[in-house]
Amino acid sequence: MSTLQGKTLFITGASRGIGKAIALRAARDGANIVIAAKTSEPHPKLPGTIHSAAEDIEKAGGKALPLMVDIRYEDQLAAAVEQAVAKFGGIDICVNNASAISLTGTLETPMKKYDLMNQVNARGTYATSQACLPHLLRAKNPHILNLSPPLSLDPKWFANHVAYTMAKYGMSMCVLGMAAEFKDQGVAVNALWPRTTIWTAAMAMIGGQEAARGCRTPDIMADAAHAILTTNSREVTGQFFIDEDLLRSRGVTDFDPYAVEKGAELMPDYFLD
Repeated sequence: MSTLQGKTLFITGASRGIGKAIALRAARDGANIVIAAKTSEPHPKLPGTIHSAAEDIEKAGGKALPLMVDIRYEDQLAAAVEQAVAKFGGIDICVNNASAISLTGTLETPMKKYDLMNQVNARGTYATSQACLPHLLRAKNPHILNLSPPLSLDPKWFANHVAYTMAKYGMSMCVLGMAAEFKDQGVAVNALWPRTTIWTAAMAMIGGQEAARGCRTPDIMADAAHAILTTNSREVTGQFFIDEDLLRSRGVTDFDPYAVEKGAELMPDYFLD
């Protein structure tokens, strides 16, 4: 299988960044995209809304269903899944992309920020997967893909931002557990993480505009996600993929087109040795 034509993808946080890039890549195949995100009105600091993303997805060749969803609330997720199934007839793929980040130490992380990261990252991923699974279990070649890192107990990944690491690893633990739980039923559950930093609105807020030159574009994650999601779900599950490594294994040798600034030194992402 090399195309997502006719497949329905439920993507959290798809109004911008990596989530939107994954949506647009699938749209070029003729996929149906459920945009489950919070931004329905223009944000003063962040580009894109569920509606502008829907327009871009339709222009790219896909069908879009923009839904304002806060994945911290399971009633909103249930309603979104119900609308998605009513419009497209089912759900084939769940992409858990939505995430909250604060790279702060223990004394600098208010409990409100701790709660937000854990509610969105770990709990939100679990709740979204749970809401989609009854439909995935009826789908042909069903996938869950979490945008989360390989698990590691090296203290260096906890020391400077333990709250964020706990929340992000919660997404990865969902991969570990759900892959084993649903393997016999044919639902693939995998993770994808970037080798280098990816230029998104979130990265701009963290590192400033000058950080762009050391980043790749979200397109590399979109192409890597496409490679995973078009794979036989019974053959690849429980894996923690790195975008560059995966694409190299599929024959890609030229990564210059993914660089924001050609020839610039790229910054490695977190959680990778």
